[in-house]
Amino acid sequence: MLVALLKFYEIKTTQMKQALYIILLFIGVNSFAQKKILDHKDFDIWNTIKNQAISVDGKYIMYSLEKGEKDNHLKIKDANASLLFEYERSENGRFNYNSNHALFTIKAWKDSVTEMKRRKVKKDDMPKDTLGIYSFKTKSLTKIPNVKSYKTPTKWSGVVAYYLTDIKQEKSTDTTEAKKKSTKKKTKKVSSKNGFHLVVRDLVSGKEDTLKYVTDFSFAKEGKRLVYTTTGEDEKSNSSVNVLNIENGNSTQIFEANNKSKYYKLQLSDSGKNLGFVVDTDTTKALVRPNKLYHWTEGQTNALLIVDADSAPKGYRVSSDGTISFSQDDSKMYFGLATPPIVQDTTLLKEEIVNVEVWTYDEPRLYTVQELQVKNDQKKSYQTVVHLNNKKLVQLATTEYPNARLTDKGNAPVALVSNQEPYLLESQWTGRRNSDYAIIDVATGTSNKVLTNVSSSMSLSPKGNYVFGYHAQDTTWVAYNIATNKRLDLTKGRVFYNELNDSPNYPGSYGVAGWTKNDSAVLIYDRYDIWKFNPNDGSNTRLTKGREQKVTYRYVRLNPDEDYIDDSGKWLLTTFDEKNKHSGYYEYNAKNGKGKQLLTGPYSYSRPRKARLSNNVIFTRQSFEEFPDIRISNLSFKKDKIISNANPQQSEYNWGTAELVEWTSLDGLKLQGMLIKPEDFDPNKKYPMIVNFYEKSSNGLFRHKAPSAGRSTINYSFYASRGYLIFNPDVYYREGYPGESAFNCVIPGITSLVEKGFVDKDNIGTQGHSWGGYQIAYLVTKTDIFKAAESGAPVPNMISAYGGIRWWTGLSRQFQYEHTQSRIGGTPWEYPQRYVENSPIFNIDKINTPLLIMHNDADGHVPWYQGIEFFVSLRRLGKPSWFLNYNDEPHWPLKMQNRKDFNIRMQQFFDHYLKGAPKPVWMERGVPAIEKGINQGLELIKN
Repeated sequence: MLVALLKFYEIKTTQMKQALYIILLFIGVNSFAQKKILDHKDFDIWNTIKNQAISVDGKYIMYSLEKGEKDNHLKIKDANASLLFEYERSENGRFNYNSNHALFTIKAWKDSVTEMKRRKVKKDDMPKDTLGIYSFKTKSLTKIPNVKSYKTPTKWSGVVAYYLTDIKQEKSTDTTEAKKKSTKKKTKKVSSKNGFHLVVRDLVSGKEDTLKYVTDFSFAKEGKRLVYTTTGEDEKSNSSVNVLNIENGNSTQIFEANNKSKYYKLQLSDSGKNLGFVVDTDTTKALVRPNKLYHWTEGQTNALLIVDADSAPKGYRVSSDGTISFSQDDSKMYFGLATPPIVQDTTLLKEEIVNVEVWTYDEPRLYTVQELQVKNDQKKSYQTVVHLNNKKLVQLATTEYPNARLTDKGNAPVALVSNQEPYLLESQWTGRRNSDYAIIDVATGTSNKVLTNVSSSMSLSPKGNYVFGYHAQDTTWVAYNIATNKRLDLTKGRVFYNELNDSPNYPGSYGVAGWTKNDSAVLIYDRYDIWKFNPNDGSNTRLTKGREQKVTYRYVRLNPDEDYIDDSGKWLLTTFDEKNKHSGYYEYNAKNGKGKQLLTGPYSYSRPRKARLSNNVIFTRQSFEEFPDIRISNLSFKKDKIISNANPQQSEYNWGTAELVEWTSLDGLKLQGMLIKPEDFDPNKKYPMIVNFYEKSSNGLFRHKAPSAGRSTINYSFYASRGYLIFNPDVYYREGYPGESAFNCVIPGITSLVEKGFVDKDNIGTQGHSWGGYQIAYLVTKTDIFKAAESGAPVPNMISAYGGIRWWTGLSRQFQYEHTQSRIGGTPWEYPQRYVENSPIFNIDKINTPLLIMHNDADGHVPWYQGIEFFVSLRRLGKPSWFLNYNDEPHWPLKMQNRKDFNIRMQQFFDHYLKGAPKPVWMERGVPAIEKGINQGLELIKN
């Protein structure tokens, strides 16, 4: 009886458990089924983290959340993630140096500004910015309206300086008062010409000092000094340069001139003890401006003239565009000299001026490049030094060697100068900017040519003992000893160049970590490890052991003011596992050569940002599923705290997952790629799939893809949420056959996924832009595997594209085909068949895939006539195709309304072909020119 009773209860208990499980499962499934599907309107509710910062003492973290690319919401939290302060529509936040205050700009709501523009509100009546000052000590907020801009000192605290915009006076209704005012002299108005009122505010006491009609100002980096120029109290006042001593509040006028004078490049030394500026006091309309360079040092009554038109080196004049700076030890002032400007005959009438472009076959720069660089050429200056102890002037850069580099914060006795001009003509087809290099003695100006025809950028070591860099022609890191005049090839015959280089060009390097103290060693990267090289004899040591495990180690510079890497301390390194794409942090003890992994996992970790005076660091980690919220920890990374929670709404949406997939190319290469699946993926179902790729992307497996109106590519989260698979395969290229290489890598990747059983082989699409757009244009001439394709800014005709111009830079496109991304490896007359075989235009009749093409008429990368060639050829053949041109937009649509429109049309296009959704009106009948900007044709056609 007892046994039977127990059996009864056992059965009942089991039934109840099963029933409960079914109920919970139903609730879970139902709850999951109720998750939202991402739509275009959801882009507007997603936040992006902007301007993250950690205070100097590491106690506070500040950041802004920008929602839908509109308003920013500023937040300040402590190291425990407790919210201390927040303010909506605020940005441009920063801590002052002692971490006692946070400053930020309060803006008007962007929607309200949009509505005011719609109502045609005048510019002067639009809302002005407000400066917000939050005190951590008193927990109080001070708001100062009508602030144009503000600055705080870099390495000291106590004050803020801000420009006020013009504040309109209320009109008086008292006619007597109005009459009195009318008899008075007109008040000088603030403007960019007259200057604005500058307020210097003590952040603790709130005491303010207003400086009138200030045209320029800046703080010294370390010394408590502020320099400013003013046009004077009224129209008859002289202009002047003044130095304000923040410690005692005294302002000293150190230069005065007529009120039409113009001042340039106002600059204090870091200590605040020296000041340099350029002034033009001439009141005539002379086309060649007689600029003068002045210098002032603390203790002097007035600034002293250093260089003018009479004392400048022959053939040069003082530049108003060249940067002024000081050596850290205050012994030298650097400034710019310029050659005389080319002036036009002002007596000529407009109809008398001949406007003709004369292009010459052997001039160094192509005319289109010259045309875009006219303003730069007009502002070109040549770095020069004045030794402040004896006022000796030494010209460093000249027309022979126009580019100069300093080191050791300007203290070094040498400078490195270079010249590209002998090699500019050939850069048209090589894409390389080779240079000659010389060393200049800063004290005497004597020069010594040290390197010739070097294809990569060279630089000086921190203390100026070596010229150092990567010589691409030799795939070798080079150290040139300045004292001994000897060159040493440090890595000759060894693999310190890009091992995966697959273009017909010299392989690049992996870079350097930096130098150790007193230039004793340089730390060079190979593909995986950090090596320590002696620049004198080339002896070297491998410091990390990454190659064996295919793990890459890289040095993290935690101190932005770091002059050298301390080889007796501990370093923080990042790690990246090439096999599984995991990343993390590693501690390396440079003294004993030992190390330990601090953190690693299936995430992408950012480079940490350390507080200046604390071991606290902020960083992010991310994956496809996890948004990169800000975290705080110390350098042990044993514990971290999540500071931000930017997008909690993500949990409400059907998201997706990312995984690494592998297959073998038709060439026999082992390949990797990313596969994105919907969150509710069921392996027993079949899904439509979009193939999106460029070159190699699998290293980004753990990067988050927030919903946004992208400018050129599908949004992975968006399409995964809507039930699509996304496949992003890596592509490896063979010289001369880029199209075939893409086919050999991409197509077997697709078929390997189809074989898994969950891809709907009849509903596969593809999408890509620029180089990706070209590859898609090529693929659809070779296969019918795609049901639909979007090809953005493609090149269907490599022959005509070879002769094109990249209009943003004015550069010829020849180098791209001969040596870089297009990978043909030569000219059309050397390899005509390669150009034909790789050009989709010659096989366009083989295309059976409906195509959406987007190519904009202001494209500065790929000439938009390439997209037109593609479209009109498809149109000629009656192939289903559509062409989108966003007027006045560049290589990608940048304006928000255009990006949203592009994303909607692309989704409608793929939904129609891959999901059987109704056609939109624009696909059925287009949008006639008479309706452009009025009717978009986005409505779906009902059956």
